[in-house]
Amino acid sequence: MTESYSDPYEVLGIERTASAAALKQAYFALVRAHPPERDPERFKQVRAAYERLREPATRVETDMLLLERWPAPARARRAPKLDLTVQPADVISAARALTDLERSDWREHYVKVKL
Repeated sequence: MTESYSDPYEVLGIERTASAAALKQAYFALVRAHPPERDPERFKQVRAAYERLREPATRVETDMLLLERWPAPARARRAPKLDLTVQPADVISAARALTDLERSDWREHYVKVKL
């Protein structure tokens, strides 16, 4: 992900520990203050921030992406110049690909057992 990742918590003006109710309240207050007819750009920012924080799964991903970057590894004198940076978005997509949490094919192999 090469785009700059803005902080949706700053856009909505809430703390990172805010509850879902506080998130919703802040969103609707900002929508009333910046309706799409008067301020379409600000409304788009507020809407995008709310969409990223509304669902618990996407909120966790957003929190992971907002973590501080890992420190760069110390390089030896004659080490080849390799780019070993890891993007948080790549870590999240790899974790999704390697987990079975989103699989639904287990239902096909389900057999009801009578006792």
